[in-house]
Formats: sequence, C-alpha cells, structure tokens
Amino acid sequence: MSGHHHHHSLAASDPTLEAKPRSTREVLSRVGVYLWPYRLMALGTVGCAVLSLLFAFTYPKLTQFVIDDVIGQRQGDLLAPTMIALLAAFLLRDGFNSLRIRINNRFEQNVIYDMRRDVYARLQRLPVEYFDHRASGDLMTRVVEDVNSVERVLIDGTEQGTVAVLSILGVLTILFYTDSMLAWVALIPIPLLSGGAIWYTLTAHRRYRVQRQAASALNALLMDNLQGIRQIRAFGRQVHEDARFAQRADDLRNGTLGVMKAWAAYSPAMSFSAALGLGLVLWLGGTRVLAGQMTVGELVGFLFYLGLFYEPVGRLHGLNQMLQAARAAGERVFDILDTPKERADLRRQQTLRAPVKGEVRFENVGFSYRPDRIVLKDISLRAQPGEMIALVGPTGSGKSTLVNLLPAFYEMTNGRILVDGQDTSTLSLSSLRDQISVVSQEAFLFNGTVRENIQYGRLDATENELMNAARAANCHEFISRLAEGYDSRVGERGVKLSVGEKQRVSIARALLKNAPILILDEATASVDTATEKLIQEALERLMANRTSFVIAHRLSTIRKADQILVMRHGQIIERGTHEELLAQNGLYARLARIQNTTFIEESFEKLEAAYDNTLSRV
Repeated sequence: MSGHHHHHSLAASDPTLEAKPRSTREVLSRVGVYLWPYRLMALGTVGCAVLSLLFAFTYPKLTQFVIDDVIGQRQGDLLAPTMIALLAAFLLRDGFNSLRIRINNRFEQNVIYDMRRDVYARLQRLPVEYFDHRASGDLMTRVVEDVNSVERVLIDGTEQGTVAVLSILGVLTILFYTDSMLAWVALIPIPLLSGGAIWYTLTAHRRYRVQRQAASALNALLMDNLQGIRQIRAFGRQVHEDARFAQRADDLRNGTLGVMKAWAAYSPAMSFSAALGLGLVLWLGGTRVLAGQMTVGELVGFLFYLGLFYEPVGRLHGLNQMLQAARAAGERVFDILDTPKERADLRRQQTLRAPVKGEVRFENVGFSYRPDRIVLKDISLRAQPGEMIALVGPTGSGKSTLVNLLPAFYEMTNGRILVDGQDTSTLSLSSLRDQISVVSQEAFLFNGTVRENIQYGRLDATENELMNAARAANCHEFISRLAEGYDSRVGERGVKLSVGEKQRVSIARALLKNAPILILDEATASVDTATEKLIQEALERLMANRTSFVIAHRLSTIRKADQILVMRHGQIIERGTHEELLAQNGLYARLARIQNTTFIEESFEKLEAAYDNTLSRV
C-alpha cells in the first residue's frame, strides 16, 4: 500500500489501461447528448451558414452578367448598380458568416464547459484504486485537451458538414442546369476525391490514437517531474530525466508527424484532383466558346461555380481529419465517464446513527487485489469507543491496507466492518467518512493559504474554532510568525513549510473536523526533539476521547496503546497491551528487548528471518 504512489510514472505506459476503442457512431451519439440543450443555437448556426452560402452563389451569376451584358454589349450605365449589388451580396455573405461564428463559439464553449464538469465530477467520485493505476498528467490531458477535440468535431463538424453538403448539392444543380455536358466533365475527379477520403479515414484512426497516447505520456512525465523536482536534484538525475523526457517528446513528435505525413500526401493529392477537373472544364469549355456554343461570361460563371463545388468537397476531407481526432480523444474521455463510480450504490443508503460513539469491529475481514495477491486474511478486532489501537509490523504486512478499509477507500473482499454495530457496507460513503479523520505521515497540503488548508477539515467552521484547532495542534505559534499569518500561502504541496509544520497543520485540520474515529499513520520523518515534542503533544490532544488506529513507529506511542496488534503477512499474529505482549514472550517481546529507544520497521525485518527459523523448529 505505502508503495502505491511511487509507480505513477509507469502508469501512462501501461497498455492494459488504454481507453478501449469506440465506434465513431458511439462517440457521436454520446456527444450528441451534450448538444441537445443548445439545439436552438445549433439551428441558428446552420441557418446563418445557409444564408451566407446563398449570397455567395450570386457572385458567379453577376460576374457572368458583367462579362456578357455590361462589357460585351457596352451597357456602361449598368456597371455601377451591378457592382453595388455584388458588394452588397459579399457584405451579407460575410455578415451572416460573422454571426454564425459568434453563435457557434458560444455553443461550443457551453458544451465544453458541461462536458469538462461532468468528467471532473466523475473523477472526483471514482474509487481511489482508479488513481493507483493512472498518472495525473494523463488525466489532466483528458480533462483539458481531449474534451476540446471531441466537442470541436461535433459542432464544427455538423455545421460545416451540413453546409458543405448543401453547397455541393446546390452547385451541382446549377452546373447541370447551366451546361450538363461540362457538368459531367467536372465530376471526373470525384472518384479520385472520394477514394482518397476513404483511404484517409480507414487509416487515420490508428495514427490519431498513437498521437493522443503520446501526448498523454508526455504530460504524465512532465507532471511527475515537476512534483518530484527536489528528488531529481537530490539524486542528480537531471540527465537521466532529460533523456526520458526526450524519449516521450520524440514519441509525440513521431506520432504527430505520422498524422501530418498522411495529411501531406492526402491534401495535395485532393487539391490536384480538383485542379484536374478545373483544367478539363476550361479545355472543353474553351473549345465550346470558340465554336460559338457558349459565351465567355457563361464559361467564367461556370468556372466560378466549379470553385464553389470543389471547395466544400475539400472541406469534407478536413472534417474527416477532425472526426478522426475526435474519435481518438472521445475514447479517452468516455473511459473516465464509463468507469463505475465509487460504490455509492443502492446498498449504501443508511447513515450512521448519531451520536457516533466510535466502536469499531472487524469480523473476519479479508482483502486481495487479485485472487492471487492476498493482502489481508481473516482480520478480526474490536476497538471500544475512545481506545487507541496500535498496529505494528514490517513494511508490507498490511497495516495501511487495514486502515484504508475502514473509510472504504478499498472494498474488502470478505468479512465485514461494523461501526457502532452498523455494517459499513450499508452506509453511504459520505456519512461514513464524515466520522473518520485521517492524518497521514506525508501531510498533503493544497496550494493555498494556511487558513484554507486547516478549514478543509470543516468548511463552515468559525474563525474562533479554526484558531482553537490551530492552538491545540501547536501550530498557532509558527503561523503567527509567518509574514501574512493565516493568509500566508503554503506553495504547491506545502513546500514552503517544514515537515513538522505541515504535520501540525494536518493535525489542526483533523481537530477541526472533530470526527470520533481517527486513523493516524505516524510520521517516521525525523524532526528535531523540540518539534517532536510539539507534534506528540498535538497528537495526544487529537487522540483524546477518540477511537484511534495508529500505524505506530515509536515505542512511546505503542506503550500507551490500549491494544497492540502485531501484523505479519496480512494477519494479526499477536495482540494485547505492552505488558501482556512482553509476558507472552513472542516476536513483540524480542523486539522490545532489542530496541528500547525507538521502534522502527527495520528491526522487524531483521527479526523476521530469526522468527521464521524458530517457527520451523517448533
């Protein structure tokens, strides 16, 4: 358990956890749900686009009129009104376009906002275990970038797609109406264009997935390294980390280049196909003008319409590229949205009956990550209200897992846990956790002020209660000495405070929460004797009249415990008070003899071997 947070950096590259592939249809229909509330905006966008398109269609017609009638028949007086009409058409085209962009942006940002909030809310409610396997940077990429990609395609996609299809149909009608023979020639490049599009679509998905994964892996590494910057310096690993970063950045470069390389072949080829059509039409059209079967104005108008025809065909390809990007990103967003929430399910409807006394019973509790990795087996214990239970044992004996089962951070595999006689698996998570304070040895502080960090224990606490908690935790003194007192910022993860100060702030937080049950992972970090005394004092005030489970490392703590549970390989092998255990003359007694000053896990490990030998002789 304690080792869990160390392998985050590996998480991004864990292939088993990559989001599972989804069909384009699923991605589209699921994002569609987010679009529905804004359907009027969507209509407005498409409406503006269509109007804009209609005014664009007047331009080739007017040009034809100018060439054939105004210039060809020398009707100079018509030039000015025609040009004014032309400019007006352009103005309306661009005016509606501007309106469309504005509506579209509002629409788009609303959807992104809704979706981001959903993804974040879901992350906040996922089981703790989900985060043991995923890197924070990877999840950040999903909330920030991937949500953008998914939604952009839908909105830009539906709108541009509709417009492109409408303009293609509109132009085709006009072309066939103007000159059906030339229109057929104009369609020659279409098989090339559609063939290219099909090839691009079928191969794009793979390329995009590679790119999204690479972007995530890079972000995950970056986040890890920013948080571990002190360790990197301390071990002089800058060069090693430069190399790791270079590797991830290179993966991203190659992934992106893969996407771009395909586009570099595809886009110009499509462009050439369109030019081919234009050339053929001009060739054949030129022949017809020379033969007197067509006027120059008609040919020029036809060519302009042709431009309006190939342009949206090209835009459909661009959309295709966006759609593929969205599909890759959508998988990663839905991966979060589809992970089952921490089980706040039907069985968990009850609340703890107040007032909570804090009696805790474990009955034959077992826990395993996988069937082959049993972490705890058959744990039974009973803590009376207000008792202090010390857990001792070598690293990996299951002490942290045992205390993590109480607030249901992990789901026990068998057995049950009762608080005041109520089965915790029937209690809602919030009602259970409201009654439990957790103080861990690495006190995590948020990047805010000291006040905000203490207040996290109970958001509606009064200033007075907050100060009292700080005084009881022996941190009022040092806080008052800070430049801005309680409003001083602690820096990311509390880097501006010393270890001892951070611990006392987290004790103040727990005091303010004032829950009847306390879980305490006693700090092993070495602090000077004076600070040590302040922390001990604060802890004693915190433990007074609470049922506390302490993962103990100090003999002083253990001596005071009402019960000592000696753990080994996920089982409780000895239990009792300090005196009782000395009398039993087992593993605990030997340890106490070796180590009269402090009591650390290493001595356990030294003894393990000796202990195993004695067992085998018995």
